Amino acid sequence: MRLYLKTATYASMHLTVAIAVAYALTRDWRIALAVGIVEPMVQTVAFNIHERLWSRADQKARDRQQDQAFVSKDPPELSPSEAAPA
Repeated sequence: MRLYLKTATYASMHLTVAIAVAYALTRDWRIALAVGIVEPMVQTVAFNIHERLWSRADQKARDRQQDQAFVSKDPPELSPSEAAPA
């Protein structure tokens, strides 16, 4: 749910900035609206994909850490002097 809220607020901010920049460059409100609407829509989808990829990378890193922790809990091997019968 947080990801969707974050995406929506990012889209709103980006829409406003894109329209303002496009208008400042062109001084044409029709072009500014066209650019300002299309570009943030594409950017919002890209942002969502970007966040998901980073989440997957974080999860894989956590999984690797857990696997390494599990492997390091193996009992130590006995040295020859410890393994020799008494």
